[in-house]
Amino acid sequence: MMKNWLAAGAIALSAGMTTTAAFAQTTTIPGEQVGLATGAPLPEGVYAINTFTYGGRDQGALDVGFNVPLLVWSTPWVPMGGRLELAVAAPTVMAFGKNGGPGGIRDFTVNVGTFVGAIWAFDLGGNFGVSVLGGAYLNELNGDRGQVVTNAGVLSPGAALPLLASNTYRFGVAGSYTGDGWNVTANLTYNFYDSPATFSGNNVFGTRGPYNISDALNLDLTATKKFGKFEIGAIGYGTVNLDPNLLVRPGVLGSGTIGRGGRFLLGGLIGYDFGPFTTQFYVARTVARTSDAFDSTEGWFRIIAPIYTPPAPVAVAPAPLVRKY
Repeated sequence: MMKNWLAAGAIALSAGMTTTAAFAQTTTIPGEQVGLATGAPLPEGVYAINTFTYGGRDQGALDVGFNVPLLVWSTPWVPMGGRLELAVAAPTVMAFGKNGGPGGIRDFTVNVGTFVGAIWAFDLGGNFGVSVLGGAYLNELNGDRGQVVTNAGVLSPGAALPLLASNTYRFGVAGSYTGDGWNVTANLTYNFYDSPATFSGNNVFGTRGPYNISDALNLDLTATKKFGKFEIGAIGYGTVNLDPNLLVRPGVLGSGTIGRGGRFLLGGLIGYDFGPFTTQFYVARTVARTSDAFDSTEGWFRIIAPIYTPPAPVAVAPAPLVRKY
């Protein structure tokens, strides 16, 4: 149908963290670009991509879900031979409490981390493509808001999403091979923060920031093949903190260092092209992690739909040559 691009990310839910300082710091969701040929330029047009994931954690009081609706405009501009593509997304975080009793956390949903960015994608020939991405999650638009409610109806103190005091800046590079129905893609994403950031209000412990937030690196891998309208293959993705020795302010998210907080998941993907839109479903399981990360099984569902593509130019037949003798 089309050379798929990417889905932009959301923010890790701080309400689901443990009392220790160690957790994955990435704002871009690990695995959100799996199944997409992110290195290949899109044909000119406007595209809608919606990606939903639900992660069941082996430990902890919460399972967490994300929904990322993304709008991509593949512009007619090709500076230096690379297609310019503009993207905007409005991610949503969902938390699902697993513990009963009055102290258990209720389910809740909050919109966070509006993303704006641009992609510069090149067709290298021979079905190879490469792209670079730059953008920002405007976390401070949503930070220091919302409260967590327990099953007993008691409000937890402070904001539900304290780490949104800091905006996230995102850089990515991807390479894809899309020949003969294949999608073989590697996508590397780097998140860095304007931290330490300070709340305009109070944090969860009734004191002000700053928060120290580790930069993070994500890797998304795809190797799928299309058979007619079906697509099937293997996927893998992971994340790791880049500043494990960064000190967290004592009493804010636990004292001590942030920790490495890395993990990697493997799984499989199946997709189907319905014509007007394409769907993908994939499942992955943690296969490696650091001692301060967590195990989980994650399921993903995605819909990809072109909203507008410019009409193909109409070929004009040459006028017949008329001679006078």
